[in-house]
Amino acid sequence: MRLTVGMSGGVDSSVAALLLQRDRHDVSGVFMRNWEDADPDSGCHADADRKDALAVCAKLGIPFQSVNFAAEYRAQVFTRFLDEYRAGRTPNPDVLCNREIKFGCFLDAAHAAGAEKLATGHYARVAFDEGRWKLLRARDASKDQTYFLYMLDQQQLAAAVFPLGGLLKTEVRRLAGDAGLPVASKKDSTGICFIGERDFRAFLATYLPARTGEIRTPGGECVGEHAGAMFYTPGQRSGLQIGGRAAGNGAAWYVIGKDIDNNIVYVDQGHDSAWLQSRSLAASEAHWIAGAPPAARFECTAMARYRQPVQACHVEVDGDRCNVRFDASQRAVAPGQSVVFYRGDACLGGAVIDTTDAPTIGGAA
Repeated sequence: MRLTVGMSGGVDSSVAALLLQRDRHDVSGVFMRNWEDADPDSGCHADADRKDALAVCAKLGIPFQSVNFAAEYRAQVFTRFLDEYRAGRTPNPDVLCNREIKFGCFLDAAHAAGAEKLATGHYARVAFDEGRWKLLRARDASKDQTYFLYMLDQQQLAAAVFPLGGLLKTEVRRLAGDAGLPVASKKDSTGICFIGERDFRAFLATYLPARTGEIRTPGGECVGEHAGAMFYTPGQRSGLQIGGRAAGNGAAWYVIGKDIDNNIVYVDQGHDSAWLQSRSLAASEAHWIAGAPPAARFECTAMARYRQPVQACHVEVDGDRCNVRFDASQRAVAPGQSVVFYRGDACLGGAVIDTTDAPTIGGAA
């Protein structure tokens, strides 16, 4: 089978290419550039990652090339990212990138070049059962990335290959070392690709001018000043710069809500503050792996943020919207993030969180 492997320059995609080559597939490696930045101090590692991807392909003896989807990424992912922050929400650009860019533009380019399927280093599995493609959780639960892949459709999953789905990360590292791959000990990338190692607030402020404002308690007391309400998300502790206060209880402060219109960030003390708790949420842009939900009403488990343990819940679907009620209270559910549904290892789909039933303060959301 002719396969294109999306080579990121990291150990995961490199081992994906290694395994496919060992299985005697006709493999070619392609490095995808999704961001261009004129700032030499941006911290973006694209050039170094491209060189690493090229070195791995040379080691394996497979063809290598680069493609550039920076314009498509800005139009289809980054614009939405800015719109969400402007609205006071907390977006997850990786979800949209997988649907629109990696398994959209990139998959189309791979097909046009003669590849039958597109392989990546994602920790996930695909299976064909009862006439449908299924997206399944990876064997390594700590690395599972189905949360970011829930927007893929049947056509995209039919063309997707995830060679690492049945492996543990430790096994991937061992395979890379045994094969002498030059990235065997390379550190995993974290964070959002287009921000790199820059300060997140400084980066965002270049696109969305920020206004300082008050940090208040639920009772309305001003306890500090924020750098821009859009920078904060429910449950956030870092960056508040609120010291000890005589009237406080000594516990750490956490963001519990924002009033974007009035530029106020609300905080409370305690990791498990009642202001951070919710039992239900409303979501939109629902997408179902099978093409339709299991039923108009069904029970399953769900994650309201990446790497959260799955939580039992009840789901009611109304068109492209759904209402979710959890069996137990959930902490710091953030509008703009995704709620992703599961039954066992199978990812059913997901939706973008709009609102929760967490207590509100004034105009906070």
